[in-house]
Formats: sequence, structure tokens, C-alpha cells
Amino acid sequence: MFEIGRLCVKIAGRDAGLKCIVIDKLDNNYVLIDGQTRRRKCNIKHLEPLDKVLKVKKGLGHDDVVKELKKEGIEVKVKQKRVKAKTEEKPAIKKEILKKQGKPKLKKEKPAAKPKKKKVVKKAEAKPKKTVVKKAKTKARKTTEKVKGKVKAKTTKK
Repeated sequence: MFEIGRLCVKIAGRDAGLKCIVIDKLDNNYVLIDGQTRRRKCNIKHLEPLDKVLKVKKGLGHDDVVKELKKEGIEVKVKQKRVKAKTEEKPAIKKEILKKQGKPKLKKEKPAAKPKKKKVVKKAEAKPKKTVVKKAKTKARKTTEKVKGKVKAKTTKK
């Protein structure tokens, strides 16, 4: 059903409603399409085949696909790539406008600042709480002391 050259309409996604040609069959569920749509791999469930089959070679380029579609009366809009404006031109234009208006000159633009690294602040470690330990009462002990040859009994508490 989806052989190379088959004209189809995309029925799902961003390109829905646009016509395309099957350029290559990738496997049972996917084909490579190109035309009014973007050139990309597409699920066959997202395509509605039309009656026409164009004679095209496998892996045809985009320009050749556009020519084949024009022969069938289908126009393909050519999308132009965006061109980035040079940054040097903009300040020069602003300076000219300011000179005409009589306003003071612009200051030179500073380059974008680099993001600052955040300092890692360590949390103060919690000091262990001092626990008050009550000493148990000790029993009195008998000790002996020698005092000038005499033995004397003495009781002490610790």
C-alpha cells in the first residue's frame, strides 16, 4: 500500500492536512516522507494514501520532490532560514538616531556578566550537650596510716 512514490496526506501531527510523497520504506510501520511536510520518518498510521503513485527513485532529494509535486499541480512553499542580525549594526543605528535628536551618546555596552557561584555555607555543627552526672555516694573506707611508727585508722570519703 505505501510503496515508494505513493502520494499521501498527513492526518496527524503538526503537518496534518499537507500532501507528501513516500520516499523510502523503513520497516513495516514507518516510511520516509517529503513534500509540503517536513522531510522525516513517519508512522503509516499518520498517513492517508491517495490514488496516485509517482515514478520516483528511492531516497530522492527535496528539490526533485518539489519538481514532481509541481508536475502534479501541488505547490510547495519554500521556507527560508532565518538570518541573525549582526550586533554591530544595531548600536551604529542607535548612535545616528541620537545624534539627529541631540541626545547624549550611549555608554558602551558591557558584556554579559558571568553567573556568580554561590558560596556554600556550612552549618555550625551542634556541640554535644554537657550532661551533669551526679556522683553516687560512696561508702566510707577504712585506711591505715603510719604516723611515726604508730598505726592509726582513718576513714575517708571519696
